[in-house]
Amino acid sequence: YGGGNQFLLALREEFQRLGLIIENNRISVSTRACLFNSFNFDFDQLRRERHMECRMIHRVDGPITVYRGRDEGIDRQIWRINHELADATIFQSEYSLREHLKMGLEFRNPSVIMNTVDPKIFNTRGKVDFNRERKIRLISTSWSDNPKKGALIYQWLDNHLDWSRYEYRFCGRVNAQFKHIHITPPLPSAGVADVLRQHDIYITASRDDPCSNGLIEALACGLPALYLKSGGHPEIVRNAGLGFETPEEISELLDKLVAEYEERQKMIIIQSISDVARRYLNLMEVEVSNA
Repeated sequence: YGGGNQFLLALREEFQRLGLIIENNRISVSTRACLFNSFNFDFDQLRRERHMECRMIHRVDGPITVYRGRDEGIDRQIWRINHELADATIFQSEYSLREHLKMGLEFRNPSVIMNTVDPKIFNTRGKVDFNRERKIRLISTSWSDNPKKGALIYQWLDNHLDWSRYEYRFCGRVNAQFKHIHITPPLPSAGVADVLRQHDIYITASRDDPCSNGLIEALACGLPALYLKSGGHPEIVRNAGLGFETPEEISELLDKLVAEYEERQKMIIIQSISDVARRYLNLMEVEVSNA
């Protein structure tokens, strides 16, 4: 599935590596902590099964109103669930926390823990060497074809990039027709990682994305990034890439990123799954001897 699901699978595997027993979609009498995600669960079941000895941790992204561009009442529903059930809240970016506060939605004991990747899948092993003597290989990925994922900007790039200097692949779903950008259908995570490692620079034009897992996956595979200055992108990339506000800026920024490639690549910082798991466990108040 999408990147968020892949992160949770990696987190579960790390918890199991630490010797924890993981229950899915239920709380038993011996459950010490429950991690529940956004609003994607049976609320009535969770309310029935929770007990005083189980610490309740709510993982939140969005705001969905901002991301989808329309208010369907989901953010306030998540907020109500949070105040009824949660002991603490995990936001995936400072952007996400800040935007909820702008909407007047304060959550229970908030912390920010950014997502990360499964290092067995997303890593730099076998990455193609960067070479300015050949065409620079650009890539974008997206599991969703939501218009806010950036299709219009990718279409602009298809019409305006210097194709004597670049080649470009889009891996995933996109509602656009391209003349120059090659489309690869959605792939499982291992396939996405393999494709990423065959490219040089990652481009993301998604808007209001709280914590782009696709962007984190690309960085983990050793690709500096060119990103729309929106959502959580700047705090994910930091100095390992460059941000743009309009598509007209991209050509010049690509030149700069190519010129500074090795320096930018060295600035990639990805949190390890062990560090992220430890931070989750600290909030869950679960001690593990080898965490």
